[in-house]
Amino acid sequence: EEIQRETAYPDGKVEKVLKNGCHLVFFPNGTWKKVGSDGKTVTITFFNGDVKQIMPDQTVIYYYAEAKTTHTTYSDGLEVLQFSNGQIEKHYPDGKKEITFPDQTIKNLFMDGQEESIFPDGTIVRVQRDGSKTIEFNNGQRELHTAQFKRREYPDGTVKTVYMNGQQETKYVSGRVRVKDKDGNIIMDTKV
Repeated sequence: EEIQRETAYPDGKVEKVLKNGCHLVFFPNGTWKKVGSDGKTVTITFFNGDVKQIMPDQTVIYYYAEAKTTHTTYSDGLEVLQFSNGQIEKHYPDGKKEITFPDQTIKNLFMDGQEESIFPDGTIVRVQRDGSKTIEFNNGQRELHTAQFKRREYPDGTVKTVYMNGQQETKYVSGRVRVKDKDGNIIMDTKV
């Protein structure tokens, strides 16, 4: 680009104004700043390789060179971090966080302490504030984990519960109920 004027300052800073309206400012430490001809687009390239861009809509894009990470802050408050391994984190203004891992697992963290993970195979795991967990498998089965028991629900209506003391209870859709002790011995079986 053709230079319209150049100014050197006593502190070592040099400013160049280009004919297209861009301003370039070079600092003694190697950092330089470019202000676009619109006066709203600003790019700062730091001496360590970091780059900060401010867009006309006030979106700020900061690239951390050493970590190879990009942090974008939008004017509505949404922040997006993109890591070199492919992980992407979205931090929403309401406090919710969404993390997409390199294997495409998505984890949502909610302000009330709940969590939800969606795995590539379609399995969904939801964790409540009290630590109880619901797992929805892609084959239609569901599991509920609480401090007292683990329960699996099958698509045919069968429900199997394992209690913390090791006792197992299976309820079949036919109405049959079978209970086993912690060692697997049948202690009750109501055959219908």
